[in-house]
Amino acid sequence: MIMIKNLHVMVDEKEVLKGVSLTIPDNQVHCLFGPNGSGKSVLISTIIGYPEYEVTEGEIIFNGTNITQMSIDERVKMGIGISEQRPPVIKGVKLRNLLNLLTASNNEEDYKNKMVTQFNMEKFLDRNINDGLSGGEVKKSELFLLLTTQPDFIILDEPDSGVDPEHLKKIGAMINESLQKKIRLNKNCTSCSGNSGLIATHSTAILNYINTDKGHIMLDGKIKCSGNPLAMMDKIRDKGYEYCIQCHENSQEDET
Repeated sequence: MIMIKNLHVMVDEKEVLKGVSLTIPDNQVHCLFGPNGSGKSVLISTIIGYPEYEVTEGEIIFNGTNITQMSIDERVKMGIGISEQRPPVIKGVKLRNLLNLLTASNNEEDYKNKMVTQFNMEKFLDRNINDGLSGGEVKKSELFLLLTTQPDFIILDEPDSGVDPEHLKKIGAMINESLQKKIRLNKNCTSCSGNSGLIATHSTAILNYINTDKGHIMLDGKIKCSGNPLAMMDKIRDKGYEYCIQCHENSQEDET
């Protein structure tokens, strides 16, 4: 599905990503752990194609195509979707209008209505986007818009950030269901396998509700180690990221 090879990225003339390599196969969901400032959001922003993130070396391959120099809209059309860490308030634009714009090309009115009901978004449709919403409501609205576009590869940047426990459980259940299968009402759908995805988090709370296949720990712009996400999550919760740093240093000493 997606392959990142030796990716180096500059932001404001500073190298933030320092040789990231990562492969996420079809139908797998990986999680990316790391403290604030480790490079998680920069990696995600680079995958989606924000122009201020300059790739100086390496490449991003999506479904066999090199997308490293493609624009955001080209990547979205190929099937990449993102849920932002801090979705903006958009005054003067109703949620209904944006929803209709995003779903104009798929002709699946029944699917759209199902998603509105499933996410309980009826009361927000005629409000300005994210205006006056709580942290949990903003995250739910952002996730709702993402999933109605039915992307093949879903990127979630800190979906648990600023979300209270009640909303977190609901959001986690929605994410998990959507990742496990493509919820389509189109009777002509012949392939309804699971989506692939990348979930970045530093608190790990959202992973109580989402099934993931592999975990990666990012520190100082590099992926330091990969493995069982649940085992990693337990270590991080128990000992923090300092444990990961020490573990990595010990492994380097053993190699020498």
